[in-house]
Amino acid sequence: MSELNWWESAIIYQIYPRSFQDSNADGIGDLQGITSRLDYISNLGVDAIWISPFFKSPQKDFGYDVSDYFDIAPEYGDLKDLERLISKAHSLNIKIMVDIVAAHCSDQHPYFQESRQSKDNAKADWFHWVDAMPDGTAPTNWLSFFGGYAWSWEPRRQQYYLHNFLASQPNFNFSNPKVLDYFEEIARFWFDFGVDGFRLDAVHTINADKPPFKNNLANPEFSPGPLPLDQQPFFRQLHDSAQLNQPSIQEFSSRMRQVADSYDDRFLLGEVDGDNDDAMKVSETFTQSNRLHATYNFDLLEWEGLTIQEMKDVIDNAVSTFNGTGKLCFAFSNHDVPRSISRQIAPLNVKREDSKDLQLLLLKLESCLIGSTCIYQGEELAFEDVTDIPLEKMQDPWGIEFAATFPGRDTCRTPMVWDASAPNGGFSDANQTWLPIGKQHFKQAALGEVKKPDSIYNSFSEFLEWRKSQPAFMQANTMTKLSGSDRQIIFDRISEQQTLRCCFDFDTLTASFEEI
Repeated sequence: MSELNWWESAIIYQIYPRSFQDSNADGIGDLQGITSRLDYISNLGVDAIWISPFFKSPQKDFGYDVSDYFDIAPEYGDLKDLERLISKAHSLNIKIMVDIVAAHCSDQHPYFQESRQSKDNAKADWFHWVDAMPDGTAPTNWLSFFGGYAWSWEPRRQQYYLHNFLASQPNFNFSNPKVLDYFEEIARFWFDFGVDGFRLDAVHTINADKPPFKNNLANPEFSPGPLPLDQQPFFRQLHDSAQLNQPSIQEFSSRMRQVADSYDDRFLLGEVDGDNDDAMKVSETFTQSNRLHATYNFDLLEWEGLTIQEMKDVIDNAVSTFNGTGKLCFAFSNHDVPRSISRQIAPLNVKREDSKDLQLLLLKLESCLIGSTCIYQGEELAFEDVTDIPLEKMQDPWGIEFAATFPGRDTCRTPMVWDASAPNGGFSDANQTWLPIGKQHFKQAALGEVKKPDSIYNSFSEFLEWRKSQPAFMQANTMTKLSGSDRQIIFDRISEQQTLRCCFDFDTLTASFEEI
């Protein structure tokens, strides 16, 4: 029935592989584990899964520091395991998206290992190397997302190298055409392998400029506020057009689109962001003709949650820019922010005992917006954050750096709980799991929820099945601006065949739909 490309209306289920299902009792989730749970995902009714990075990596940032883009980290399995996963997923009509980290790699990547040795080797200009200032300091004031400066000293070259995240995550130099060629090779390898799309990690942090680099300006709107903004100096600077979001990035976007268009029905979803609430403007730049198909939108992922009016402002802003297109992907949760109901209970003035109803309402709301939707493993079960992880068991380098006052991202990454009666909640037979199991999740163990007719899992599954039968969702990406009372979000989804009024009531925590 759909006249849209699959990705323009897709419900995408995000899997953090380390925490989904362990198949070999080492305490770490893996590809075989994902394959064993594909029926659970299929029965939910999603269209695709996005798997966070599973490539070879020293795991300093748990896969977002890649040392080999053409192979699988041993703790996750091997290429045969991935082949079996893709085959079974496709047999269930589920698309597979993988997370490609293009902006940076691991310092254990052989190309960086070669590059750091001298100024005249074959990979010397594959990364950003800059001389020290006369006083020995770094060439700019750029800061790292994870604390400290974005420049580290390499004594062998007697130069600084750029890393927007950990010092062990050096940024590729995309002004070098050979780097673009390399990522085309990577993209073609995985498309040929059977992958249906890429979620391109942090593409706004790709750097293709050449020295001299510009210093970041001070952020005039900065004031200490909610976590994590007041925990690190990074947010005290403006970054766009200096450290982030340079126009030269778009050569990468265009090259990736050329590759995708040479295959049938492939999807490119870019993770982007911008300073001073200009994410829509940045998204518009990345999705111009012959660039990325869509961008992963952060505006519903605010760390402290959003009020109803703030949600309305976000959605209206998106509609103003992208109405009639599938160029945005919305999400309320992912592996980098607190889980949605943990963030949203307070700003939406909802009683904790009503959190499950709130979670279902949020799932339905994001699934009714234009474009695609990403839901994060455990949202379909109303999992909350696990906030009692002791310091000695924390894994997230960001959280460890600021552990005194900032919990980091471990709270939303704890392993899935499948069976309340099984050791480690059915996630693993290991004596110890890589992160502690959230004991509060046992009462919502996945396999138990599947058996309950009125569970969030089954209610959302029924909703997604109904959604697939509605032309307003499946044949067009057009909606009106929002209306409704202070405690409502109301809009119409419109296609040639149908106009559907969608009402989300935050007093009753119910969604209703009327054909008009």
